[in-house]
Formats: sequence, C-alpha cells, structure tokens
Amino acid sequence: MKPARPKLLDLFCGSGGCSVGYHRAGFDVTGVDSASMPRYPFESIRADALEYVAEFGCLYDVIHASPPCQAYSRVTFCRAVRKAKPDLLGPTRDLLVAIGKPWVIENVTGAPVQMPAIQLCGLMFGLKVFRHRWFESSELLTPIHHPSHRGKYIGIDGYACVAGHGGGSSYRERARRIAAGQKSGMGSKAEWEAAMGIDWMTRHGLSQAIPPAYCNYVGRQILRTLENTV
Repeated sequence: MKPARPKLLDLFCGSGGCSVGYHRAGFDVTGVDSASMPRYPFESIRADALEYVAEFGCLYDVIHASPPCQAYSRVTFCRAVRKAKPDLLGPTRDLLVAIGKPWVIENVTGAPVQMPAIQLCGLMFGLKVFRHRWFESSELLTPIHHPSHRGKYIGIDGYACVAGHGGGSSYRERARRIAAGQKSGMGSKAEWEAAMGIDWMTRHGLSQAIPPAYCNYVGRQILRTLENTV
C-alpha cells in the first residue's frame, strides 16, 4: 500500500492554483474559501477561512494561506480603496503561529511579509508570466535564480502580468483602461492558460491565480522538511 499523503489545508483557495501545485508536490489538499468555487479541483469547504482554521487547523499536517492582497497590490491604485480592503495577513500569521503546524503564507509584492521569505516569478519555471509573489513560511525555504526581465514586455490583464503581450502604453495607463472595462489587448484565454500552466479556470480565475509551479516548488521543500522530522 502507498503511504498516505500529508494533509494540506489551502486557505483562501480561490480556483486552486496553489492547491494544484501542492497536490503535484505530494499533498492531499483541501481548500477553504468564503465564496463558491465550482471549478476548484479538490475537496473544498465554503467557510470563513480564519474561523475554519482556528477550529480545524490542528487536523492538517501543513497549512497554506493566500489572504486577500488588494490592500497591498499596486494594481489597486486608489488609496481609499486600498484602505477599505481587508488586511488579513497579520491575523492569518498570528493564527498559524498559534496552531503550531508548518505553514506558508503567499502574497503580492508590497505586502508586509516577514523575512526570511522568498519571491517567485514565472520566468523561474519557464512560464510566460512574471506574477511576482512572496512566500513566507515557518520553514526555511530555499530561493531560486531569478532570470532577467530584460527584453520581456510586461502586460496586464486584471491582476496578471504576462511576458510578451501588450500594447505600447504604460503599465498604469493599461491598468486604468482595464479598470474602466476597456479591452486590454493582452491575448486570448488560451494564451493565458498556456502562459500560466492552468487549464481549468475561468478568465477571472486566471487573473488572480498563482501558477501551480510556484507551490509545487514550495511544497516539495515543505515535504522534505516533514520527512526529515519523522
């Protein structure tokens, strides 16, 4: 019989970009989100993420969290809008530390992550997407070489940044056009799926998702940590 996979809880799971990465790394994944996620590919629970983890987090071997990032994202240009968005990174960290299980928190550039943390980019994994994200963890994560962006154009589609797409206007101008509902000219859904290594989400899901390669990389390191502590 094959040994049971370690159980990982993915908080604020969305459509499952992180979850698929952890599954590929070797975890049995359960997702939690306050919204219905019909395209989420594993067992999911619709609940307040922090309330759920406070009560049931001890039942899992590892906990991952992607608390809402709009309070820090540079795509959210208006300061008033940023202030109105929930800032759950600190409360999430406090809960995970109190539970005492190995944990990972993912968030955007500009978020107040605590060091040591590693930043991942799609170019590190051969993807046609930048989408920089920080990964903070209770465990020591090893960084990976960050290829140069030189000669690679950044385009925007929602929160997405893809290498090799886009018109000639500035980052800020393109984001404002998108916020106004104008066409971004950033490629088809199929191109976005290929760029991120995702083939099960809606376009809206793609605009917010983390490429599975990121959490596959992180998950394999966490898995080695678990194996070394047995």
